[in-house]
Amino acid sequence: MKAESFLPDDYHPAEDEPFMNDRQLEYFRRKLLSWKAELVDESRNTIEGLQDGTRNIPDIADRASEETDRALELRTRDRQRKLVTKIDAALRRIEEGEYGYCEVTGEPISLKRLDARPIATMTLEAQERHERREKVHRDD
Repeated sequence: MKAESFLPDDYHPAEDEPFMNDRQLEYFRRKLLSWKAELVDESRNTIEGLQDGTRNIPDIADRASEETDRALELRTRDRQRKLVTKIDAALRRIEEGEYGYCEVTGEPISLKRLDARPIATMTLEAQERHERREKVHRDD
């Protein structure tokens, strides 16, 4: 029996069940797919809006304001495109049986962290160490 057929809609992973069992994996797979679909839909709407929004605005200040808005929108979409890549990587890790484990320490990532950030690849402690090292090297 596949996890898809027995996963209730109100299911949330619990600490008292085996880590990354079929139900938890299916829960995170659905969460990631839903998030990805939402981002792709927003991107599609942005593209349509940019195509429809091309117009000649005579006032220089209004034109500059519109161009700034478009640039901001495109930056946001670029950030979301990168997020979709991370979601795809997380889905791949689910398929390969590596999802939920820290890429640095190999320890399980907490369910609370994964629920809040399903694309997480490190435990909170490993992420903090990584960010501290990054900050120290940036200051050099």
